Amino acid sequence: MPAATHLTVRRTARYFKIGKADASDVWLVLHGYGQLADEFLEAFEPISSDRMIIAPEGLSRFYARDGSRVGASWMTREDREAEIADYTEYLNAVVADAGYKSSDVTVVGFSQGGHTACRWVAAQSAVAGLILWGSGLPTDLNVDGFTEALAGAGVRLVAGREDRFVAEADLKSGLELLHRQELDAMMVRFDGGHEIHAEVLRRISTGAAS
Repeated sequence: MPAATHLTVRRTARYFKIGKADASDVWLVLHGYGQLADEFLEAFEPISSDRMIIAPEGLSRFYARDGSRVGASWMTREDREAEIADYTEYLNAVVADAGYKSSDVTVVGFSQGGHTACRWVAAQSAVAGLILWGSGLPTDLNVDGFTEALAGAGVRLVAGREDRFVAEADLKSGLELLHRQELDAMMVRFDGGHEIHAEVLRRISTGAAS
């Protein structure tokens, strides 16, 4: 069997941002599988007037569907530990380059970006909040680190009732885990599918979702 050698290399990544430059409310939004960051960011434009919203793009791009468009991914199951370590360092660098600390940031993870968000949060000392949209919690989550980072912060699990990509059982077990850890967590449901619902997003951004 061939021996694998891992090599750390320098590469170029990109992130996009919109919103108020001096805002105290900062969101780090992580797209789903097959999306691009600038396109994903469009869903957040209606709530960008009084906050800064930063959208990093997954480090692996590929031709999606029939090759007519390009999408990005955060990781695959191949060499997963190295990919998780890479995107954790990458997101650290994005937050620092934008001029913030993790404790300034509310993290939003959509679909595949939800697991990415959870693992990144678990590697931080603190974050301002976490919104998991169309995603449960990863099974390999560092629960202790995750809980410590979210102490005093709110967690929202958001999903459409017709979402085919996240199982009801995963949402329920995720919420139960959050409550066992005594975190400020709640579920937000809406009539719709695997999507960022504009009105629900607005309500969450104003603290009106329940």
